[in-house]
Amino acid sequence: MTSRVLPFDPIARASQLWDERIGPSDTMAAVTSIMRVQQIVQSAVDGALKPHGLTFARFEALVLLTFSRKGSLPMRVMGERLQLHPTSVTNIVDRLEADGLVQRMPHPTDRRTTLAEITDAGRQRQVEAARAVTDIDFGLRGLTTRQKSQLFDLLARVRKTSGDFTD
Repeated sequence: MTSRVLPFDPIARASQLWDERIGPSDTMAAVTSIMRVQQIVQSAVDGALKPHGLTFARFEALVLLTFSRKGSLPMRVMGERLQLHPTSVTNIVDRLEADGLVQRMPHPTDRRTTLAEITDAGRQRQVEAARAVTDIDFGLRGLTTRQKSQLFDLLARVRKTSGDFTD
């Protein structure tokens, strides 16, 4: 996408026009800003992860597995934690397995359950990819540490109210 820096904030201008022609614009301006920042962040993160052969979803899966005590989790649990449909988890694990970054293992006590286990190569790739996204501040430049914390808290309220978690 070719980006041209505008001499004004188009969302602020849309907000003014919304106020004049439709009604209060605070929610519209906030949502439109979130959507635009999501594009900016996604582009930055995708760019940082691409040299490592990862998408954000696959990166998240590797991080989740490194955070687990044994480096493995049931695929059902991965779906719950990553908030993904089981089919999406299967596709992610398929790709990671094809790249040698995870392996499927039978659960030691439940024959119905399959574990996804991170490999040594997966751990190394996760470390390299984590460095890449942290080097670009996950694309979220221009905010202080305090502001990032405030942003997280505000967005967590929306997620909680929408039923993402109970607390």
